Amino acid sequence: MSYDQRPREIRQVLATVLFEPHEIDQLREAFAPAEFLHVHPADAAGIAHALEHADVAVTAGDLDERFIAAPELAWVHCGHAGLTRSAVPEVFERGLLVTGSAGRSAPALAQHGFYFALALTFDARRMFEQQDAHIWNGIEGYGNRFALWGKTLGIVGFGHTAKEMARLGKAFGMRVLVYRRGAVEPSSDVDLMLSADEGDSVDHLLDEADVVMLAAPLTDATHHMISAAQFAKMKNTAYLINMARGALIDQDALIDALQSGKIAGAGLDVTDPEPLPRDSALWDAPNVVITPHTTPRLPDRTQRTIDIIVENIRRYRTGEPLLNTLTERDVYTRDQRV
Repeated sequence: MSYDQRPREIRQVLATVLFEPHEIDQLREAFAPAEFLHVHPADAAGIAHALEHADVAVTAGDLDERFIAAPELAWVHCGHAGLTRSAVPEVFERGLLVTGSAGRSAPALAQHGFYFALALTFDARRMFEQQDAHIWNGIEGYGNRFALWGKTLGIVGFGHTAKEMARLGKAFGMRVLVYRRGAVEPSSDVDLMLSADEGDSVDHLLDEADVVMLAAPLTDATHHMISAAQFAKMKNTAYLINMARGALIDQDALIDALQSGKIAGAGLDVTDPEPLPRDSALWDAPNVVITPHTTPRLPDRTQRTIDIIVENIRRYRTGEPLLNTLTERDVYTRDQRV
């Protein structure tokens, strides 16, 4: 299905985002002359009352049945980036327009990906252990390691974060390969662009990449897209980095790949499930760096979110396609532990 993109009037807005007063004022001004109701996300009664008549909502979290069932609601903007929990079939059956704030943290997320790449390449964990033990030059064979310069970076996905990853990859002197869902215009930061819609396989990227970074959305099509067969394609010197969602990877296959040496290491900001259970074998798998799905913030992250919303208000009123819109290809119907 395609959304009706005719110009629309905005009459009443429900906002549950926890912004500062001056930031809420920006939204109120941008939505004017619509009635603007700011309700705390924990105020269930207030939300229920507002949803009786609101035609637009700006939410602090993901959608739930209250929003999907709201009689007048036509557009919901989720004030965060990942929309997997909102990508349920009922949204599309209802014809609800859903957008998100993807891109607000893209530079920081890309840097986080390279934090993993550098930590693994330079064996930061053992270096810190040597420093704590006051040992100079105690890692055998360290002088035979190679830096990122001249290596191949493979990026799965080409949204906001992946574009920043490609830019940083070029800055590090890497050859950059990208595999994405749809065809797209070539980018100066990408040496080879592969597209599922054009019949390409991710296997070509996995064959060549020294560092694989995942920055794709989690959908029914991408669930466990990296499993035993894909690990068999990767170099045994390669690193896998996941900055997307844990369920893109078959975690049992990942543990096996690490323990058996099929790959050289992994950097994981996301796992499946989250939080990662204390007894998970992943904690003690060889050469793994784990962060708890958290990245240092950009100083203007909230303003970047507001800028996306304000631009989408303009587009909504003029009938232009909105930024960061969910489509039926984004549907995720599997276990929602994301």
